[in-house]
Amino acid sequence: MTTTNTLKTVLLLGLLTALLLVGGQALAGRNGLYIGLAMAVVLNFVSYFYSEKIALSMYRAQPVNESNNEEIYDRIAPMVERLCQRMRIPMPTLWVIPQDSPNAFATGRNPSHASVAFTAGLLRLMDDQEVEGVLAHELGHVLHRDILTSSIAATIAAAISNLAYFAFFFGGRRDDDDEGGGVIGAMAMLILGPIAAGLIQMAISRTREYAADAAAAKYTGTPYGLISALQKLEGYSRRIPMDASPATAHMFIIKPFSGRAMMRLFSTHPSTEERVARLQAMR
Repeated sequence: MTTTNTLKTVLLLGLLTALLLVGGQALAGRNGLYIGLAMAVVLNFVSYFYSEKIALSMYRAQPVNESNNEEIYDRIAPMVERLCQRMRIPMPTLWVIPQDSPNAFATGRNPSHASVAFTAGLLRLMDDQEVEGVLAHELGHVLHRDILTSSIAATIAAAISNLAYFAFFFGGRRDDDDEGGGVIGAMAMLILGPIAAGLIQMAISRTREYAADAAAAKYTGTPYGLISALQKLEGYSRRIPMDASPATAHMFIIKPFSGRAMMRLFSTHPSTEERVARLQAMR
């Protein structure tokens, strides 16, 4: 699985580079190609080293440690330490997101540079066994090294969507010999950009959720904590919408529900019913 995720990461970074080169040339000819190359270098660097910080800052995540959010730390830290010992991975940095909708995600470059973030609503609505199931699921992503691929995909999805809108509003003509090409290219980017972003997210998300669910059942010793947590997440997430970006929807343990049209367009997660059924079969 580690090798597969490494390959996915390389392919995603290559896709980002190709997209920027092709898009830049389509919009502004040779000069656009050079601009696209420069953007690719910068975005590849940022995606690899800073995607974790970008994701956490998007949701105004606050650190959870012995000096910040002590009450949460006292509840969560023993669970995480116990699970990390069983999985033989380093302790991640913990974060709380000030939102009422229950959800959680993991991010980072590797198990040595990992973060697990969870919403304040999740802690209020779930008991300790359910919270442990959610944490074990997210640590399963860390163990399987899904987190870098997931974080880079979020950055790429945002870049594709932004490039599409940039193309539409600033595409114009590519050169004097092709007066209509730039406009057509801009329209194509506007239509195809968000679709490409969604397909990237779908491609990396569904099978890894099953694997993280299985890891949670294995390392907590029971599937029932996560089963109960998933059922609560499904119900409460619909009743308490989350202010979430479509570009990061695939990172969460369950797809955030919101009023955004693009959030509803693509399903980045397998159905909760199927996940529960698979967990029940692990008894």
